[in-house]
Amino acid sequence: MSARLLTVDQVAELLGTTVRFPRRLIEERRITFVKVGRHVRIPEPAVQAYIETHTVQPVERRYGKVA
Repeated sequence: MSARLLTVDQVAELLGTTVRFPRRLIEERRITFVKVGRHVRIPEPAVQAYIETHTVQPVERRYGKVA
């Protein structure tokens, strides 16, 4: 297994949120997680995939007069 497993605290720090947010993602099954006994770990690629799928690209607008 090459994927690094992160704790909920580490994921919260990586996302810049409180611990409650990754716990909610786990509870709602919106992110992949691994149960190690009674502990929960989130694979680092799952966090990166979550960030990529929820990244909103800016809209390019042209300012000026239309000819």
